[in-house]
Amino acid sequence: MRNVMRLAYLPALMAIAGCVPEDGTEDLLTVPEPVAVETTPEETPAPAPAPTPTPTQSPTGIKNEKGYVELDPIATNFDRSEWIGGRSLPDSSAPDVVGAFRFICRPSHNAYDDPIVFPGQKGAAHLHTFFGNTMTDANSTYESLRTTGDSTCNNALNRSAYWMPALMNGRGQVVMPDAISIYYKRRPASDPACQEGKGCVPVPRGLRYVFGRTMSGPGPGDHVYFKCMNVDGKYDSLPEAARNCPSGRQIGAVVASPQCWNGTELDSADHRSHMAYMQRDRNTGQQACPSTHPYTLPQFTMGVWYTTDDTLDRSGDLSTSRQTWYFASDRMEGKTWLPSGHTFHADWFGAWDDDVLKTWNDNCIDKLLNCAGGDLGNGTGLRLNEISRERDNNLVDVPPRT
Repeated sequence: MRNVMRLAYLPALMAIAGCVPEDGTEDLLTVPEPVAVETTPEETPAPAPAPTPTPTQSPTGIKNEKGYVELDPIATNFDRSEWIGGRSLPDSSAPDVVGAFRFICRPSHNAYDDPIVFPGQKGAAHLHTFFGNTMTDANSTYESLRTTGDSTCNNALNRSAYWMPALMNGRGQVVMPDAISIYYKRRPASDPACQEGKGCVPVPRGLRYVFGRTMSGPGPGDHVYFKCMNVDGKYDSLPEAARNCPSGRQIGAVVASPQCWNGTELDSADHRSHMAYMQRDRNTGQQACPSTHPYTLPQFTMGVWYTTDDTLDRSGDLSTSRQTWYFASDRMEGKTWLPSGHTFHADWFGAWDDDVLKTWNDNCIDKLLNCAGGDLGNGTGLRLNEISRERDNNLVDVPPRT
């Protein structure tokens, strides 16, 4: 049974996207009446075998005039003017010491693919839910993302790909997210803090990385937490957040990306080490990028939100024997099963239209504006396409592996 909800364009959605606090815990959607779910116990299906990643190095790109590497530009292959509309100028009062650029993405598809960790190996990964570019698969490259596919993030001027482990309900079905919120932020280039290291720069073309928890579980500085919408508390696992999260309420996983980059690699063998998080300087007490990663990029906080139902166990039990929600990476054949959410992570592969990326970086970020709903900070904004206005509010079957 499918229940598709179309959202009216666009004031309500823009207002929702505009109320994102820095922790990404905004009330994203007005949740419809929960779908009745059959709760007859069934045997938990066996998880898929755990694949072995093949370390790869992506193209290194060329060094630009600013001293860091990126790939050559690839022009947008459709009429850009149709997808940029007029907007009121955003609030000029500083939202914080950072400029902000925000938008919401609907889920696109589920697949056993990961073009960063398993490039060219279709069906080799655990099951992922993809957002953004609608044609992301194991064979995706910067060129293919820039030239093919629509987008569930406003429109195809943002063909970037975002994905994370699929959320399972323990009964062989995928729990589809309502949406993800994306919140890019960075100090403006004129800020004294941006004079440290190599300075604050825009997102380079072709950058990609994995962030959040590893397959070993939570660790210091993994920048992941779980939360029930409009309920106090942040938790290390999904079961803990579920204890006081009634059926029909949204529950979410929030993760913040690293904001420091080494400037010489667009990817690395482990898909993480070319990026780093800021560290607190012992002398000044201020957060700064390490000397090994001297470029400061816009950091994005990503929150993925799901409407709960009665298949979510609310006992708070962290054991892996319960038939309840878990992420596909939590229960993999050949690996030790971990409590739900203990392996939560996300992947990002940038594929922005160059002019659009420059516009939101120059205006929203460097002018310290509070841009929401795809507002570009200059009196224009990203129009919403049809697939970004609807979502499937239900459970879906697991797709075939090939």
